Amino acid sequence: MAPSLVHLPNGQTLTVSSVFAGFAFKANDLNIHNSAFPPGWTIIIESQDDLDHEVAVDEQEGHDVPRKSHTRRYRNPTLHGDNLFISSISNPSNTDFKPATSPTRQIAMMLWATLWWYFHQPKPNIHITTKGLNDHIPEGGRPKGDWRINIKREGIFKGRHLLPKLERMGIITSEDSCVGESIDYRSGEGWMGMFASQRGFWLIDPRIFLFTLSPTMHSPFPGASPYPSRPGSPNRDSFAFSKADAPGDMPPGLMTPQAQSPGGPFASGSHLPTYYPPPPTIFTFTNNIRHPIRQKPPAQGETFYTRYIPSVGQFLSFRVASLSHKSPAHRGPVSDSTPNFLPPGSGVTQGSLPSIANMTISPNDTDLLHTWMNDPRVDALFGMAGPRPVQEKMLRDALNTKHSFPVIGCWDGKPFGYFELYWVKEDRLGRYLSSHDYGNWDRGFHALVGEQEFRGPHRVKVWMSALVHFCWLADPRTERVMLEPRVDNTKFINYLQDVGFYKEREIAFPHKQAALMKIRREGWEAPVL
Repeated sequence: MAPSLVHLPNGQTLTVSSVFAGFAFKANDLNIHNSAFPPGWTIIIESQDDLDHEVAVDEQEGHDVPRKSHTRRYRNPTLHGDNLFISSISNPSNTDFKPATSPTRQIAMMLWATLWWYFHQPKPNIHITTKGLNDHIPEGGRPKGDWRINIKREGIFKGRHLLPKLERMGIITSEDSCVGESIDYRSGEGWMGMFASQRGFWLIDPRIFLFTLSPTMHSPFPGASPYPSRPGSPNRDSFAFSKADAPGDMPPGLMTPQAQSPGGPFASGSHLPTYYPPPPTIFTFTNNIRHPIRQKPPAQGETFYTRYIPSVGQFLSFRVASLSHKSPAHRGPVSDSTPNFLPPGSGVTQGSLPSIANMTISPNDTDLLHTWMNDPRVDALFGMAGPRPVQEKMLRDALNTKHSFPVIGCWDGKPFGYFELYWVKEDRLGRYLSSHDYGNWDRGFHALVGEQEFRGPHRVKVWMSALVHFCWLADPRTERVMLEPRVDNTKFINYLQDVGFYKEREIAFPHKQAALMKIRREGWEAPVL
């Protein structure tokens, strides 16, 4: 198997190479001194045949009996038969980076990155065959299984408390939820059947796991990120920003993410994970509607979601729209990054070189909306054509709305569309629904693609599923995402159905007849890759 390049959502890359009985993951650009053992880790992964699609049935008892299986070298993912553990870890030099404060957190990050690679592999056949029961049924009519990989209690995972901690973090799970009878913690009772599922993996926020290592005092790389994640410490320096503070003096790698737009989802000056749990539920009233107090959205220009899309070969990101007379500079990852030919300590870095990622060459957001809204194709559905003040007022109103916020979607930092994410309960849509149709945390969004070059069925499905993905990650209490496109917008409705939405019914708004489209967390599997 040829080495592959893995793009993590914070813009970092890993090189994955085949080794004996497994794969080696190299954290690119952390091998500062060209060590014989580059920073990274090695996994052992194997597959068991005949566990996935064939289950025998005991003719006398009527219950399932697992068929005999044999273990082989991993070649492609199987539905339930793959087993994985981390066998070794190679840390960067202590001369350059301090050891991780929490080894468990570091191992969790490595496991998460490994699963990120694994669940980007071609999906296995999900249909299950039970011998003597449904083997005569065409494959499309057979039951579907949940794609999962087993986590073995071997290698690094053999520590007494490690698997329990990883289970508490939510990255692995088990169907055995009892306490167990054994009082000998060394026995590993109850921790032999751990696994990670595709569905569960995509529903957990990567900010829980991705963090950075702190450089040492003698390292040629500075220790602070110029873009502290929100909320930041209230000190004078945290509000100062200039081009002199531009990112890039630290080499980009798994543990040293490139700087993104201010307050981006992975930027942290404290070198800690940037995940914050959602606030507790406190109710209030707006226009006689009782609803939870909503957490403030990200700031204007702030990137809140980014992910590399392998099928497109570009990074998709979403940021909050801005009223600034300048277009917010995109400092997040892009696919056409400059090759890393710069020597460490040279004072010149990729982040400081002119590129699409750090050049402000696009119109500001108000000008973008003015152009897009006056496109006859967009105006036919959105109805916001007119002179520039019309779109400026629309954007001001959107930024001052308590239950929604305006969003600009970008491909490799180039804006392509406008979106509005809203809470259904306080939105106009909520007034046309009964209370059992939605929950306190259900969301919806409006969408338009303004740039012709970024249209097309596949890209639409990618950003649709990405916005749904963000809704699931933003609050685990969100159970449904809804849209209400006009009923004659059949192309858009078909796209929604392609990514898992279903039409529940039609709603008669004063200005349109709309199709109520829904998708449920329970029925969602993964974003379009």
